[in-house]
Amino acid sequence: MAKSKPGSGMSDSQEHIYKVLFHNQGQIYEVYAHSIYQSDLYGFIEVEDYIFGERTKVVIDPGEDKLRQEFEGVQRSFIPMHAIIRIDEVEKEGVAKMTESKGGNVTPFPMPVPSNETKT
Repeated sequence: MAKSKPGSGMSDSQEHIYKVLFHNQGQIYEVYAHSIYQSDLYGFIEVEDYIFGERTKVVIDPGEDKLRQEFEGVQRSFIPMHAIIRIDEVEKEGVAKMTESKGGNVTPFPMPVPSNETKT
């Protein structure tokens, strides 16, 4: 888990909150979590302890609710490093969301298409 740097304004007693943006199946996911670190699995980042808004709100954001359902029951995610766009340490969580990846200036690294053929 990442530690706070001296002079960063965050004491060790405060919980860290990270905003993680990454590509997933043509979408850009923006999620918030308390724990993020480099995985023992080479080339992956581990994200734990996701943060979503309170379910008791009268108005529920459908995008955040869809993400909440997708990550319901997930203890830890392993996200490939090449899918990560940006990781920020923030003071408070925002609204988790998914947006269409329109190409723009950021292009995901090409992935090989898995083959079901077996070689003999």
